Amino acid sequence: MITKAMKKLNSILLMLGLVCISCSNSNQDNTAGYITLLGNDTLAVEMFTKTDSLINAKVVLRSPRTTLTSYTLVKGEDGGVKNLKFLRYNSEEGFDGSYEVVRSYEKVADSLEMTVLTNDGGSRTIVSSYEEGVLPFIDMVHWPFEIAFNNAVKTPADSIDQKLLSGSRASTFVIAKIRPDSFTIRHPFRGVMGANVDNEGNIQMLDASETTRKLTVKRVNEIDIDRIASRFSESDKNGSPFGSLSGAVEEEFIIGNSTFNVSYGSPLRRGRDLFGGIVPFGQRWRTGANRATHFSTSSDLSIGNLDIPAGEYTLFTIPEVDGGTMIINKQTGQNGRTYDEERDLGRVSMNIETKPESTEAFTIKVEEKGTGGVLKLIWGNTVYSVDFEIR
Repeated sequence: MITKAMKKLNSILLMLGLVCISCSNSNQDNTAGYITLLGNDTLAVEMFTKTDSLINAKVVLRSPRTTLTSYTLVKGEDGGVKNLKFLRYNSEEGFDGSYEVVRSYEKVADSLEMTVLTNDGGSRTIVSSYEEGVLPFIDMVHWPFEIAFNNAVKTPADSIDQKLLSGSRASTFVIAKIRPDSFTIRHPFRGVMGANVDNEGNIQMLDASETTRKLTVKRVNEIDIDRIASRFSESDKNGSPFGSLSGAVEEEFIIGNSTFNVSYGSPLRRGRDLFGGIVPFGQRWRTGANRATHFSTSSDLSIGNLDIPAGEYTLFTIPEVDGGTMIINKQTGQNGRTYDEERDLGRVSMNIETKPESTEAFTIKVEEKGTGGVLKLIWGNTVYSVDFEIR
């Protein structure tokens, strides 16, 4: 998995021409960075310098619009947070411009005090119990993972529980040693990431393509982060922001006297292999992103031998190369990783066809067909569908 992802990422980085790439080795300097890709698109760029007790990092994150943030982490004797500050910079001024402290943490005795900037320009402080060795979790930012891997290589155990802090709450991430140069880290609910590391635990490549984020991360030694920040900020001003990772879509369709509504997260293709790639064949898929995909009908329907009373449902699918299965489930309101088979209304077979033009954003359509209709799932060059009758 890592080798294939690394080859693809290397070729994409060379095409981008964003950085002067010098892949690190075991004798690397303590200043390095990462490029994070979602498909063919650069999602984030990081640059950091670390010592045994201090980490300074700068991050350019592009979703939904470009933000510039710096982080300063002072580690305590247990390797966890002693002091941590998040500074947010004016994206048009760059890292040398004006900033505000948007969050800070400080260990005080057995407690961790978090101070957060509020919308009215004030601040509030939250106090929680300190967890030994706790490190920050910052969504789509990966330098804290390197600190965790640095710690993991020093322990004889095959796996460790690493506490990572999001807001004022610490969650357990399980780090497992696969080989001396290969680790996995399990997010509590997004899935497992694989990482190639050197003998000090420094990340060379991180593959999160099997998680809900679908990211790949590559270490680089030379990054002109100020130039990159300026470039992405200018792209935003010109009307070409990165956008949301998987925008929420709600749409209504009318066939005769019947009304249908769909609500789903719509990921973009971004040059990725879709079905059989980031959406594996033979595995249950949330049929979109984020929240479970919801479908409602104002009329009773029939799909083959399955009767569907008017109401709201969630849709899951098991794509296959020759069609696959659609699952109609009676549970609603849940996220896309929550699925209770006992609440299935039923399962029906899907049709599959290909089309010459590619659809960038995952799309669900309800169209009239014959005396009834067809529900279509469209992404890339593939269309999965089920026909239905209105009763």
